[in-house]
Amino acid sequence: MSGGPLSGRHILLTGGGSGIGLAAARAYFAAGATVTVLERSAEHADALAGESPGIAVETGDATDPDALRRAVEAARGPRGLDHLTCGVGVFDSYVALDSLTPEELLAASEEIYRTNVTSTLLAVRVALADLRAARGSVTLTLSESAFRPVGGGVLYGTSKWALRGAVAHLAAQLSPEVRVNGVAPGGTTGTKFGGLDALGQTSTADTVAGRDARIAAGTMLGVTPRPEDHAGAYVYLADPSAARVTTGVVINTDGGHRP
Repeated sequence: MSGGPLSGRHILLTGGGSGIGLAAARAYFAAGATVTVLERSAEHADALAGESPGIAVETGDATDPDALRRAVEAARGPRGLDHLTCGVGVFDSYVALDSLTPEELLAASEEIYRTNVTSTLLAVRVALADLRAARGSVTLTLSESAFRPVGGGVLYGTSKWALRGAVAHLAAQLSPEVRVNGVAPGGTTGTKFGGLDALGQTSTADTVAGRDARIAAGTMLGVTPRPEDHAGAYVYLADPSAARVTTGVVINTDGGHRP
């Protein structure tokens, strides 16, 4: 597709096979970008390839440097890489600290930090030369949990606070060549990211009973966001014209937090 605000731009998303990442991938494509998604789940990758033939899909784990190198190579354009969106994440199913043994805490914290935080830093590192060559940009996916103790347990929340810090530090370190920003969605219906393998969690966030109604009641707008409700923020941040002077910023797409 061509003619949109991202026409001619080459974009890579990690974790773009479902939920908010998938909505962002489709929005980038609709805005004219050439889009490549790195997705760990073969099921999600196959579904995306079948449903959105204009989006290229690489199957691999975003915590694997070799998988990231392959994805960057596949996504690279004539200038390098114009934009990287990091959307990989796992949920902690609202686990409380005092419900875990020290051994469970160690295993679970290592898993969630590696998946939610290290994968993001690793993706930026692997893509950095191409991002600098294109004077590109990066968008990290945070959460309302990066601002308030809601939307998850202590493990999930602290991983998202770490990403909030990553936005600030990377924006400073990679300037002036690369802009770095974040989107912090609130609770969202239809999200499919899974729980922690270390704790044997198999349910996804959207299976929690009464979750959609609780989310709506906690927002100023009285809404339960859908994945596509966040996509506009991603498109704006990836647009080198509209967001030319925007870096180190986190956009909260949470319906307005009700105190």
